[in-house]
Amino acid sequence: MNLKKPVLFVSLLSLACTARDLTGPQIIQKVNDLMNPESMWAAAKMVIQTTSGQERTFTYESWSGNHGEKNLIRYKEPARVRGQATLLLDYADNIWMYFPRTQRVRKLATHAKKQKMEGSDFSYEDMGAGNAFIDDFESVRLDDEELDGQRCFQIEMTRKKDSDISYSKMIMFVRQDNFVPVRIVYYDENHPDELLKTLTQSDIRDIQGIPTAMKITMQSESDKSETRMELLEVKYNPELDPVLFTERGLKQ
Repeated sequence: MNLKKPVLFVSLLSLACTARDLTGPQIIQKVNDLMNPESMWAAAKMVIQTTSGQERTFTYESWSGNHGEKNLIRYKEPARVRGQATLLLDYADNIWMYFPRTQRVRKLATHAKKQKMEGSDFSYEDMGAGNAFIDDFESVRLDDEELDGQRCFQIEMTRKKDSDISYSKMIMFVRQDNFVPVRIVYYDENHPDELLKTLTQSDIRDIQGIPTAMKITMQSESDKSETRMELLEVKYNPELDPVLFTERGLKQ
């Protein structure tokens, strides 16, 4: 009698055992590695729906280097912000902005990272915090959940005492098959029980072997507003000139 189990059954059993054994910090490490490649370029569209229901649309290019430690965002549309650029270094602890009309570069105050980017529901911190999931939070695995037919890890992330991150805690739902965080729930900095906003990632595609969410939505509970981002094109690990992440590169 052949007692050998089918290869597919063994593989699924192995995956199930791996998922069962993973701890919160191990899952968050995998998420962090996925979301912070060595370098990245993207063309994107951002639609901001304000509290009054009005919509504003921006298109921009972004570059990321050193596994998310350096980020550059340069706007293309609308005309009033064309050429305007934002440079985030040291995981958004240092931020510079370039205004083409005056041809001046302005360094923002340290606390500016908590401000909204172009009035959206994303803060500068959200866009360039890089290793924040690991450096600023303690992670604990909760019971698994199912979202949109996908089995997900549920991770509670509580802000460390010495961190100045903008959120007291976050609840993250991570797909077990590819470690993409499909939902992140953010809680107020000073009131841990007050829901602040919710991030949803969808339309996940394989780009150069990396599962990538092409659509990202941030909904603000406090402002009753919404920001939708769509990646139009993505390239992972391109060779980037170091000058790109300098004041000279900011003005290009």
